[in-house]
Parts: sequence; structure tokens; C-alpha cells
Amino acid sequence: MKKLLFLVFTFLAFAHVNAQILDPVKWTSRTEKVSDTEFNLIFEATIDDGWHIYSQFTPDGGSLPLEIKYENQKGNYTLIGKTSESATKKEFNAVFGVDEIFFSKKAVLKQKIKITNFGLAKIDAVVDYQVCKDGCIAGNKTFTFSIPKIVSATTSAVSESAAAKEQNPTLPDTIAAVPAVVSADSTANKTTVKADSAAGKPTEKKESKSIWTIFIGSILGGLIATITPCVFPMIPMTVSFFLKQSVSKAKGKFNAFFYGFCIVAICIAITLPFHLIEGISRDVFSDISTNVYLNIFFFIIFVTFAISFFGAFEIALPNKFANKVDNASNSGGLIGIFFMALTLIIVSFSCIGPALGFVLGTALNSDGGAMILSIAMLGFGLGLALPFMFFAFAPSLLGNLPKSGGWLNTVKVVFGFIELALAFKFLSNADLVLQLHLLEREVFLAIWIGIFLALALYLFGKYSLPHDSPLPFISVGRMLFAVLTLSFAIYLIPGLWGAPLKLISAFPPPQNYSESPMGFGGSAGGNVAEAALPEGAVFGPHKIVSFEDYNVGLAYARKMKKPVLIDFTGRACQNCRLTENNVWSDEKVLKILRNDVVLISLFGDERIDLPEAEQYISKETGSKIKTVGQKWSEFQRQKYGTNARPFYVLIDAEENTLNEPIGYTPNIDDYHKWLTEGISKFK
Repeated sequence: MKKLLFLVFTFLAFAHVNAQILDPVKWTSRTEKVSDTEFNLIFEATIDDGWHIYSQFTPDGGSLPLEIKYENQKGNYTLIGKTSESATKKEFNAVFGVDEIFFSKKAVLKQKIKITNFGLAKIDAVVDYQVCKDGCIAGNKTFTFSIPKIVSATTSAVSESAAAKEQNPTLPDTIAAVPAVVSADSTANKTTVKADSAAGKPTEKKESKSIWTIFIGSILGGLIATITPCVFPMIPMTVSFFLKQSVSKAKGKFNAFFYGFCIVAICIAITLPFHLIEGISRDVFSDISTNVYLNIFFFIIFVTFAISFFGAFEIALPNKFANKVDNASNSGGLIGIFFMALTLIIVSFSCIGPALGFVLGTALNSDGGAMILSIAMLGFGLGLALPFMFFAFAPSLLGNLPKSGGWLNTVKVVFGFIELALAFKFLSNADLVLQLHLLEREVFLAIWIGIFLALALYLFGKYSLPHDSPLPFISVGRMLFAVLTLSFAIYLIPGLWGAPLKLISAFPPPQNYSESPMGFGGSAGGNVAEAALPEGAVFGPHKIVSFEDYNVGLAYARKMKKPVLIDFTGRACQNCRLTENNVWSDEKVLKILRNDVVLISLFGDERIDLPEAEQYISKETGSKIKTVGQKWSEFQRQKYGTNARPFYVLIDAEENTLNEPIGYTPNIDDYHKWLTEGISKFK
């Protein structure tokens, strides 16, 4: 009965406010280090004059006490004692008949914790409280505490804190400040500042699968590089040298094995500078893979190599440098073998350089960092070294190798055509990032069709190039490869009219980046009418209504009462295109994307400059945030602790995640299951 009277009194006291939003409390939070594994989580509240917040120790039967919930404690951290409070006051409340305990003007809460998971980057805590004057307002705040990197006796450097930094006014409201200034909100206009504990990198299983894919693909790339004219003839020569020059067969096999080991070590050593660069900037690999000038540079390099492979000229590193390394290889012993391996890589650079560049480019585009790059080069080195080691242990099989001859030049020309096709992928990346629309989907596909038709005609023997041997007939293998190439060129042709071309979906520009975004006659547009496009939206892949501004899309989702799918993507992101073309195109997934969610696509490589007033210095990286892409990358990194693309997050109207975010997920059923599970929690 007393509480009912109190509620009636509160209603009457606020009847004259006429729905004015009151903001009597300003909150901040910070982390204080006690020891290597112990920290204090500190909440501080500044309370307007005349108002007060009830203590967590105020007696039962009175006003609602303050309560703090520390999330995800199990396996991550433990609480040491209870949350302590700064000075409080005590007064008798005649309505409830108890002595109430409360804060006025200022409140400080402190909780000591001990970290048990040394990889923990952040801790979320939720505070429920009641602030009163003539009446009372219920408050609910979520705080994110950044936990500094911990190095223990048994654990080396751990992952960097992914907790949010101080919010910049130009960024979405969800980029929380730590310490963050958070004010009490009215019930009608409540915003929760939260970085969800579920957020982060994709699951370990999916990461492992991606790593193995890159590793195995790199091994295949290294093996393919061994059948080039620069490397293939060296296999029997090198193996025979080790077996004949060694005092015993066992010693010869060991030397051949060490030779292969040196090839792998040199390939890994190439990646060491990238590890140093990564320590300077966490976004360096994303910047490299989408850098316009670097993509144009790779385009020029690949075209140059392609023309060289066609026989126009030869590319080689300076002879003086190669000769010095070769002379060092004559010193004998293990050092001499190392320089022999280095000589192989230098001399054969004109053949393996493009394959090496492609492996490096693929790893850089994976957003996996320097470690993925090293794994890719480990695979490439193994692929390049395996034939040398294998034939050293089975020299009797050397006689089964095909003899060097004109067929090697044919292989080189085929590589030239492939290099030429890949060159336009790099040029397309630059065009997509700049949004110049010079190399749209139809133009890109027309170039590829021309390249592979020319390759098919070459394989069929319809013309020859400068270094080709006379061709009285074509072999069965060459004929079959020619048929396969011609079939591929024919397969590409429907793409000019809007066909999805799932086999190469990662390479050409997306369908909406073309002269006919809806396909020829609207064939790629589905049944969505132009009139259905809301204000501020654009048509994304498969004519899905998409927003490219977070706040505009979120406002529309609240209006439509739908969950939001945040699509952290990139103009030049290969795995993003694979997901859009191979997963989003599936009927059951596409139905959800069109009807059940609001899609917000944030392009982390968008190079459009922000207005001068919205540019700022990142407190995490120290670099200036000048472009739209940097803004969304900063948002993703601060909110979700990763900058990998693609990255998908389902949130509700209050910006709380509905399930665990995911990265690149090529399996349609897995992606559909993730969507339906998240949406089912929306209500």
C-alpha cells in the first residue's frame, strides 16, 4: 500500500513537466590497474542539485536500491569482495517508514576483480538505479571497461583490448566511450551504450577452415610454379648434384632436404617486414588490399609479366646481384646450400614472381593479418620445395619426368594469359574503391571473355608466339585444356546480361556496379519495385534495399520494427562478393534479406572524404579519420573488436546483438541458420 501511494505521489509530482525529458545524472566509467591480473572497475555519477540516487544497501521496504550485474564472469574473471561505495547519506522516509541510504551530488562505485582469462579485452556491467527528487526516474546503464593487455609467467602477449574508446560525435551512438559520459534517459527515449560480449572475431572453427584453405591453395600455387621454364629444368639438375657430390646417399638426401628447408625459410622471411608494419597499424592490411595506387601498381606489374611471358622480352633481376649470390653458393657446407636456394628464387623470379605476387595478394585480401600471410608463404615455399625433396628421396622416379622442351614455353604462355586476366582484377579493385565506373561489370567480363577466347585459340594452334616451337599436331592434354578454356569463355558470356556467374563471383565487380544494375531487361532485379526504395536507401546486391549510413538505416529499422543486419563490407572485398553472389542469392536467404531485416552495408574501404567538421583523430590508432571508409572501420573495430571483412551482425532496435556475429560463411545452410536464429530472438 505504501509503494502504491508513493507511485501516485510520483505521478502527481511530475504531471506539470509536460513530457519534458529529465537528465539529472551524468555517468563515467574507467579501469584502474591494481596488479598484473587485478583491476578496479570504477563507476562515477555526477548528480544534479536536489536529486539523489539510492544506495545498493538501502533497506528493503523502501525505494528501489541500486543494483550492478557483472556479465560473463565464468571463466573470465572473479569478483573480489563486494562493490564499495563513496560517502552516502541516511534519512527517514515517512512514506515507507525506513531509513533510506542514498548519494547526493556525487556517487563513486568501485569493484575489484581478478582476471582468469588473460585474453579478456573488455568487461560489461549493467547498473539499474533510481534517481529521485520530488519524484523518481528509473535508470539502466551498460558500461564497457577496457582491460589492458596482460602478460603472465605462462602466457605471452595476448590479444589487444577490443573495448570501445571515447566516442566521437560524428560516429554512431553505439561507439561507447571508455571512460564514457552517459546520461540518464527517459523511458520514451532510452539508449543503451553496450559492446556485446558475443561480438568479436568469427568462430575458431571457421577461422581454421579459412586458414587451411589459404594454406592448401598456397601449396598448390607453389607446385604449379615448379612447372615453369625457370624452375622445372632445375629439379633433376639440383637433385643429381646433391646425390653425386655428397659422400653418401644419406648425406645427399639430407642436403636436398636442407635445400628445400631453405626455400621455405626464404619464403617465410619475405613476410617478416609485414609483421613489423602490422605492429604499427592494425588496419595496415586492409589499407594495403584496398589501396588504389598499390592495386594500379599490381595491375602494371601483372600486365608487364604477361607480355614478358608472351615472348616480347625477358624479365630478370640484375645479373650482378644474382652472380654474387651464386658465387656465395660455392662456399660449400650448409651456408652454400642456403645460397643455392636463394639463387634458385632469384634466377627463377621472372617465372615465380607473378605466382608469388598472387599468393601475397590473396593473403592480404583475407584480412587475416601478417600471420595469415606467413602461413600462405609457408604453403607456397613447401609447394616449391617438395619436388626437390621428393625426388631426392626417390631418385629412380626422375626418369619419369617429362623432358624439357617447347611444352614449357606453352605453359609459360598460358600463365601469361592468366596473369593478364588477374591484372584486371587489381584494376577493378582500384576502380571500385574510387567509384569511377570505368571498369564496370560488363566491361570487365568482356575483357575476360576476350582473354580466354584468345587462350583457347592459342591452345588449338590457331596462332603462335615468338618463342613457340613448330606445332605439327596438338597433344590430347592440350586439346582437352583448350576445350575447357573455350567452355569457360562461353560460360562468361551470359554474365553480360546479368547472369550471376557463381564460379568466379569473387572476381568481377558486383551486379549493381554495372551499366545495367538490374540485368538485361531487369533480369537480375527480382520482383522488387523501384517505388519500394525508402528515402536514404539504395539497391544493393540482388536488388535488396540497403542503407549505407548507419543512423539512417537504424532509424528506418525502428520505424519498420525490424531487426538490423549490419554488413561490414568493402568495395574491393573478394569474400564479400562471394557471400553476396553465392549465399545471398539463395532463395531462402534472399527472402529473409528482402523481407525480414533492414540491411545496413558499411564499406570500410570507401574513399569519399568526410566533411571537415566530422574528421577527427582516433584515440586508438592516433591516425586521422578522414574518409567514410575509415569512419566505418573505426566503428567496427571499436564496437566489435575486429576489422575483418566481411563481418555480419544482427542487432535489435536498441542496438543489442541478437546472436554471435559471424565472418565469411560460404555455406548457405549455416548462414541461413544464423539469420533465422538471430531473428527469432528479435521479439
